[in-house]
Amino acid sequence: MTQSLRLGVAGLGTVGTSVVRMIARRAEALAAAAGRPVQVTAVSARDRGRDRGLDLAGIAWFDDPVALARSGEVDAVVELIGGAEGAARATVEAALAAGKHVVTANKALLARHGAALARMAEEAGVGLAFEASAAGGIPVVKTLREALAGNAVSRVYGILNGTCNYILSRMELEGLTFEACLKDAQALGYAEADPTFDVEGFDTAHKLAVLTSLAFGTQIDADGITVEGISAIAPLDLRMADELGYRIKLLGVAEATPAGIEQRVHPTMVPKSSAIAQVMGVTNAVTIDTDALRELTLIGPGAGGEATASAVVADIADVAAGRVGPAFGRPADGLKRLPRAEMQRHEGGYYIRLTVHDRPGVAAGVATRMAERDISLESILQRRSESAAAQDPHGRSGVPVPLVLITYAATEAAIRASLDAIAADGLLSEPPQVIRIERD
Repeated sequence: MTQSLRLGVAGLGTVGTSVVRMIARRAEALAAAAGRPVQVTAVSARDRGRDRGLDLAGIAWFDDPVALARSGEVDAVVELIGGAEGAARATVEAALAAGKHVVTANKALLARHGAALARMAEEAGVGLAFEASAAGGIPVVKTLREALAGNAVSRVYGILNGTCNYILSRMELEGLTFEACLKDAQALGYAEADPTFDVEGFDTAHKLAVLTSLAFGTQIDADGITVEGISAIAPLDLRMADELGYRIKLLGVAEATPAGIEQRVHPTMVPKSSAIAQVMGVTNAVTIDTDALRELTLIGPGAGGEATASAVVADIADVAAGRVGPAFGRPADGLKRLPRAEMQRHEGGYYIRLTVHDRPGVAAGVATRMAERDISLESILQRRSESAAAQDPHGRSGVPVPLVLITYAATEAAIRASLDAIAADGLLSEPPQVIRIERD
């Protein structure tokens, strides 16, 4: 009988326990797909006494995940500890140094050390697999690395964080504030007690760094990503987006431009007619633009124990079957270092919400400052509050009111310079809201 692939699972949280259960539940089908049995022979976690609902009889327990990685009882290590440093990094490096395959869902580790770890795996002749690191259960890593080998990718973008998509969906559909939706997300377990990593865009940025390397064959450049979160989005922005034919999503975008690779994470207005605009709740989606297929969109669960375990187990099956190649689709030394496309050079449409004093000439003053920097306005809408209208129906109350601008293609630098000039003119009563538009 063909020898089993012996697995050591480091980390028994929600995903780790789901992986152990899935391997047991799908043992026969997994063996058929991989060409040999797969069994968990060792595990490691911080609390040995915790009841995880698992039968760990006959499975070796390691208090130290690095010791598990070096153990002769495992052929491959599944790292589900998390974090870019500490135990996670030490465990993966120990496993690769010992000549063991590694499967991980750790986007933070890959965003910081992916190329170095890929090089270690190549030198050891083992696999480094990370399907679960970028979009949960969506098989986007394999799609970029293998299925699109005959395509030139021009852009990859998507909803990569279910917490943010849940919050924005609730805000839009129910007219709630960011704070109210965040509180509900925390109560439901979609958001952490400290939600900063999710809502300020850092989780999305780590995932985008991995996808960029796969899509363009470049070295990982996590520090080259412009990152903005969703905490400043107001219900008015979502209402205006709806009126203008858009939805607001937190997107991670990587795009090849003449100036280099542009990487950005920020709230984005997308046309309601687009596939990605239909993705609501905690679901994730990734769209890949290529020369041959044009547009390919993958949609599915982006988080949760079962969804993430699905991607982890798919990687395990590949390792068991010997389907092991360069982690990023080409040797680590072949990953190109391309120049960053600075955000100031980004060009596209913009939604700009200004809170201005309700008096004659303000809109004209704003339009003049925009025109001075060759920014063309597609539309300009002024929303007067009921209190302002009651004070003066002719528009001279002087109280703050929102003024919404939609621009044609303009550079980030021009937009920022015009807003600085408008602020210097004393026309604003609070900082402007700027949301980029990603058109079809």
